[in-house]
Amino acid sequence: MSYQDLVKTLRMPLGFLLGGLYLTFAVPEPLPLAVGASIALIGVLVRGWASGHIRKNARLAVSGPYAYTRNPLYFGSFLIAAGFAIAGHWSLLLLVIAFFVLVYAPKIEAERLNILSRFPDDYPDYAAKVPVFFPRRGAWASGPASDEPFSFDLYMKHGEWKAGLVYVAAVAWLAYRASQAS
Repeated sequence: MSYQDLVKTLRMPLGFLLGGLYLTFAVPEPLPLAVGASIALIGVLVRGWASGHIRKNARLAVSGPYAYTRNPLYFGSFLIAAGFAIAGHWSLLLLVIAFFVLVYAPKIEAERLNILSRFPDDYPDYAAKVPVFFPRRGAWASGPASDEPFSFDLYMKHGEWKAGLVYVAAVAWLAYRASQAS
């Protein structure tokens, strides 16, 4: 089994395991919780925005957040994880960074190759102008697809609303834990 196959198999279970351990043991203080929850909320919003612009495997996504970063769903996930790490203790952010480098970097590369094979005429120009992970300052715009509006139907189809519910439940749980520690 290759490293990419191992990562593909373990990415979600590892994420849930680490999230569960975090929620079991984290007892945040109010200020780090407020800062971290705000960062995580931005991540939830980025993921929601991205899910309303992607038509997986049907067309190269270049509108919405895809005009700023090629991987807004992963960037949003990073912000969510980083926010909750900061809420628990800033040192957990180092674990989040390591997790993303070891687990998401190979996934991003595999997806790059897949997208390049599906859209060989359009992807090279897009990839040359839009960064892989951290967003660029201004939106890249090229062609009619770059003006495509957010689709609430796509957002619902992709089930990204579940991330919002999990976010609310996790913040409520951490706020409860923080209040019990005071």
